[in-house]
Amino acid sequence: MLKIGDKAPEFTLTDRNGREVSLSDFAGKKVVLYFYPKDNTPGCTKQACAFAGLYGEFQKKGAEVIGISRDSAASHTRFAEKYNLPFVLLSDPALTAIQAYDVWQEKKLYGKTAMGVVRTTFLIDEQGRIEQIMPKVKPDTNAAEVLAQL
Repeated sequence: MLKIGDKAPEFTLTDRNGREVSLSDFAGKKVVLYFYPKDNTPGCTKQACAFAGLYGEFQKKGAEVIGISRDSAASHTRFAEKYNLPFVLLSDPALTAIQAYDVWQEKKLYGKTAMGVVRTTFLIDEQGRIEQIMPKVKPDTNAAEVLAQL
């Protein structure tokens, strides 16, 4: 289980354009790394649009926003284009980063139990250390809460 002060696990995943992106690409910058269950679902859309709406403020504070889900790069492209998302979306179908950040967990929905991505946001400092962990965040308030932390 990751804790504040831990080195953030490195990953290399594909973005919506098929380009490989690594956490280390953002060394020297703060990174808002948020994990979400699925493109184009109500909660995930609210969360992504909230980050998009505040993206300029994140950039002014020297922070990059990265969203990760199991969705394909093609799904991310449609999602980003539909909602004008200006930040990086990474595809993790093999659960590489999702499991490294321990957000692949048992979830209960309508009385059924299944494994899935628990909506979680990590704030990573310029040296690649975890500065803040926000588990089970609310999609509509998460972006503003993270911005307030910066």
